[in-house]
Amino acid sequence: MTVAMAPSDAFWSPEEAEGPEEPASASPADAESPSPSAGEAGPADAARLISEDARAFGAYARTGGWAFGLKVARSVRPGGQGAGETPKISAKEFAELAGCSAERVMRYYKAWDKAADDGMVPHFEALTPGMEVELPDADAWTTYYASRSSALTPRGNAISEAAEAEGIRPTKALEVAENPTALRAAILADPGTAEAARKALMDRIDEDPALRTELVRDIVRTDDLKKAVAAGSKAGDRVDYVRQIVEKGQVKTPAGQLIDAPAELREEAERHLSLIDELDEGEDSGEWAREAYDTVRDLIAETVQSNPELRVRERRAKFYSSLQKATKVFEELTFDDVDDIDDIYEDDMVERLEDLRQAIGACIAALQSATTQGQAPVVPAQQGPADASPERREHSPA
Repeated sequence: MTVAMAPSDAFWSPEEAEGPEEPASASPADAESPSPSAGEAGPADAARLISEDARAFGAYARTGGWAFGLKVARSVRPGGQGAGETPKISAKEFAELAGCSAERVMRYYKAWDKAADDGMVPHFEALTPGMEVELPDADAWTTYYASRSSALTPRGNAISEAAEAEGIRPTKALEVAENPTALRAAILADPGTAEAARKALMDRIDEDPALRTELVRDIVRTDDLKKAVAAGSKAGDRVDYVRQIVEKGQVKTPAGQLIDAPAELREEAERHLSLIDELDEGEDSGEWAREAYDTVRDLIAETVQSNPELRVRERRAKFYSSLQKATKVFEELTFDDVDDIDDIYEDDMVERLEDLRQAIGACIAALQSATTQGQAPVVPAQQGPADASPERREHSPA
C-alpha cells in the first residue's frame, strides 16, 4: 500500500499519551508556507484543508503507526552512517523539528528496525527522504512498537512477552508494572483485582523460591494467616478422611482397627462429600468439612457399640495402645543422666510412682484372674499389639 502523507501531518499517534509533550501541529514545510486559519480560509482553501485531513486520517486508519514510522525511517540517519554520507538528519534534530523528544523518535526508529529484520519493511539504508513504500497493515504495528521506554529493558521485554502470552497488549502490562502504587490501590479496593493478583502469585511461586520464602515468612509473622492456614489444613484433613471412606469402603475406629464401612456409613459419607465438591471455588469448606467429619465419626462409634464382638476388639485394641504408650514412657524414665538423685528428688515423685505401682498391680491382678478362670483374651489375627501401636495406626484428624 503506497501512502502519501499530507505535509501538515503531526508526528504523533493516538497510542501515545504518556507525557507532557504536546504533538507538533505542523511540519517544517508548514512553517515556510503556513496554511490559512479556519476563520481566514475561503471555501476553496477550506475544502483543500478538509481533503488533506481526510487523506491523512485514511492513511493512519489503514497503516496506523507505520505511517509515522516511515517518516522516521526515511528521514533519520541510521547508526553508523556519517553525517556527510546521507541527507538524513539525527534523531535529535528530527525531534527538535517535530516538537517532541528524541526518545520518542527512537522508539519509532527501533520498531521499524525490528520490522525490517523480519522483512516487513525496507531497511533504513534503502530509504531516502520523501520516499513512499508499501506499508503493512495497522494491526502489525503493535508487534514491533513499544510506546513506553521501559519496554526496551530486559525487565520490560519479559513483561511484554508475558502480556502477549496472556493475549493482552504489552503497553497495558508495562503501565501497571510502572505504577506499583496504582496496582496496590486496585488490589485493596477491588476483590476481583485482588483475586487476579493472588492467582498470579500462585502461578509464579513454583519458579520463584525467593517469593515463596517471603510468603511463608509473612504467614508465620501474621497470626490471622497462621490461624487461617491451620484451619484450612484441618478442613483438608477432614475432607480426605471422608473421601477415603467413600473410595476405599473401609474406616479406622478410634482405637485404630480397620473395618469395612457399613452401607449406611458409606452413603452418608458420599452425601457429605458431594455437598463439599459442589461448593463454589473459593467458598469456605471448613464448616462443611467439620459437619461431614463429625457425622461419620458418630456413625463409626455407633457401629462399634452396636456390634458386641467389634466392641470387645475395640476395647482390647485401646488397652494395647495405652499399654504400649505407657511402656515407652517408662523405658525413658531412668536416672542414667543424673549425677546425684538428691538434686532432683521431690517427695511427690515417690507418691506418684506408688500410685502407679498400685494401678499396675490392679491391672495385673485382673488379667491374672481372667487367666485363672480360663478366660485369657484371644487376640484376633487381624489385631495384635504391633498392629495397635501408635506408630502403625493411622491418625485421624482431630
